[in-house]
Amino acid sequence: MAIREIRVFGDPVLRTVCDPVVEIDEGVRALVQDLLDTVDMEGRAGLASTQIGHTLRVFSLHIDGELSYVINPEIVALEGEPVLTGEGCLSVPDLWFDVARYPRATVRGIDLDGHAVEIAGDGLLAQALQHECDHLDGKLYLSRLDRDTRGEAMRQIRTSSWF
Repeated sequence: MAIREIRVFGDPVLRTVCDPVVEIDEGVRALVQDLLDTVDMEGRAGLASTQIGHTLRVFSLHIDGELSYVINPEIVALEGEPVLTGEGCLSVPDLWFDVARYPRATVRGIDLDGHAVEIAGDGLLAQALQHECDHLDGKLYLSRLDRDTRGEAMRQIRTSSWF
């Protein structure tokens, strides 16, 4: 459908807890297509609906050259001990910080036909599943930083060219 503009830090939609999709209609189909079109670029691993201004519980992924999406995703399993992993976010451009993430994650939801889907993985996939579900819960990865690092992130944001 279309490549959408990414909402950036400070936009209130990024703090919105998303509503579940209750009916798969043309609007939801268009949203999924827009998420897939917008994430399908070099350097993009995932995109949540809030990042393009919507508040339905949907995200898209672009991992290892494969595009996917999940409607109404819920994390059903996190495995291993959290590990500090370098992380960035399209909604907080040019910042990169270590965030504690579980090394393996499993998400369940549905597809556009209403069929159950499950995505499980480790590494970048596990990180993206957790990151995108955080977005749908109204959280940016900055909220997972320790106090000092979050303060440094805020200083960098205030002096950035995009803020």
